[in-house]
Amino acid sequence: MTWDDMQPLLWQATQETYQMVGIATLVTLLLGLPLGLLLVLTEKGGLLQNRPVNKVVGAIVNVGRSLPFVILLVALIPFTRWVVGTTIGWQAATVPLAVGAIPFFARLVESAVRGVDKGLVEAVHAMGGGTWAVVRKALLPEALPALVSALTTTVIALVGYSAMAGTVGGGGLGNLAITYGYMRFETSFMVVIVIELVILVTLVQLLGDLVVRRLSRRGAPTGRWARARRADDAAPTAAPAG
Repeated sequence: MTWDDMQPLLWQATQETYQMVGIATLVTLLLGLPLGLLLVLTEKGGLLQNRPVNKVVGAIVNVGRSLPFVILLVALIPFTRWVVGTTIGWQAATVPLAVGAIPFFARLVESAVRGVDKGLVEAVHAMGGGTWAVVRKALLPEALPALVSALTTTVIALVGYSAMAGTVGGGGLGNLAITYGYMRFETSFMVVIVIELVILVTLVQLLGDLVVRRLSRRGAPTGRWARARRADDAAPTAAPAG
C-alpha cells in the first residue's frame, strides 16, 4: 500500500482517535474530579466526614479500576447502546473509555489533594471560609500541578484504551491497525500507526510536564489564603507579661 492510499485512511482514523479521547477526557475531568474530592472530604477527619459514603464511593471506584478494559467494553454494551444508539464506531467507544477512566482519575485526584498542606485548610477556616471555600481557595489551587500531572497520565491511558477499543470495532487508529496492519498484512501501515501513537503520547507528556513546571512554585504555597497563613506565621509572638 502506497502513502497516497494510506494518507486518507490515517487522517480519518486520527480524527476519530482525537475525538474519542477528547470527549472521554472531558467527561472524565467533569466527573472524576468531584469524585476524587468527595473521597478526600468524606474520609475520617475530612471536612465532610461520612464513613458510610466514603466506603460506598471507595468501593465503586475500586470496582471500576479493577475491571479490565476489554471486559468493560463488553459489559457496557447495553448502556453504550442506550447512550449513543450504537455499539460500533468511535462514538460508542467513547462511553466505555470515559467509564473506565473516571475511577482511575478519581484515585489520582484523591492522592493529589491529600498532598495539600493541612495548614492551608486551617488558615481558610480561621478566616471564616466554609467547605466550598476550602476546596476553591486552598485544595484545588495548591493541588493544581499534581492534578495536571494526573490528567496527563489519564490522557495517555485513554490513548492506549482507544487503540484497544479499535480492535472490537471502536474506530480510530486501533481499528485501522487491526483491519490493515494485521488482517491484510500491511506491515508498513502498522509501523506508521505505531509511530503516530508514540508521537502522540510523547507530545501529551511533554505538554503536561511543561504545564506542571509553570504551575509549580518550588513547593511554596500560593494564593491569598497561603499569603495570609505566611503572614500569620511570621507575626511576632507577644512577650509574656511581667
